[in-house]
Amino acid sequence: MSSFQEQSTTANAIAPQSEAAVPGPDFSDIAVVVPAYNEEATVGDVVRDCATALPGAAIIVVSDGSADATADRARAAGAEVLDLPCNLGVGGAVQAGLKRALERGFDRVARMDADGQHLAGEIPAMLRLMDQSGADFTSGSRFLPTSEFPVGSTAARRAGNKILARFLSLICRTTITDPTTGLWCLHGGLLRYFAHSYPSEYPEPEAMALLRRQGYVMVEAPVRVMPRQAGRSHVRPVGMLYFAFRVGLALMADRVRPVERRFAARSRPAAPATAGR
Repeated sequence: MSSFQEQSTTANAIAPQSEAAVPGPDFSDIAVVVPAYNEEATVGDVVRDCATALPGAAIIVVSDGSADATADRARAAGAEVLDLPCNLGVGGAVQAGLKRALERGFDRVARMDADGQHLAGEIPAMLRLMDQSGADFTSGSRFLPTSEFPVGSTAARRAGNKILARFLSLICRTTITDPTTGLWCLHGGLLRYFAHSYPSEYPEPEAMALLRRQGYVMVEAPVRVMPRQAGRSHVRPVGMLYFAFRVGLALMADRVRPVERRFAARSRPAAPATAGR
């Protein structure tokens, strides 16, 4: 035995016993729903990011009729995979994931895109904000003052997003800065409502309008967003203004939909619309 090994053995023998390790955070009460369509290049990294940032959380990837290896890559990374036989669109994929989370007994769910732009490390702060504010829905905004969003968005896309955000804020009677975010958290009655009825054509902005109409409370949180790792957005820059116009019409139609009383929120004090880090 070398002199270094002897010294180490002696030191270990006389060293006091260290205190028991402090357990880390446990997110076993959370399910993360990841809708994915032909995202084989990024979905595995997204699943691993969720597993690292949210130890114990259930990760449910909904492969929305993907024609590539999305389902296989997600499964290999450790996710539960719902492999849909046909493409339902992002709204249908999200609803399928929410239904599965509800079937497994979860009451708190996060949703994030599979393109690698969002970071799972943002979710714990969003959950804390949801709990502290009493809100039912926390939306990760790219456009709050302390958000971090990569440069590269076109003028048409920025203009369309601002128009849509202002119109949605008017409809919802609360400030909304990011109506098309792919990162949010919800819980309780709102989870049950969206598992039952979730918009399919323009899911993100319509979902915000519907949750407000049902009496639920939402709050925005600033988030960091990375450049898209692969693939491309389903909304083309040239069509963003037209997209905003179409969504505006859909939101107006939503205003005349009757409130579903069995899924309506109970009365409570309103939460603030936005929050800083």
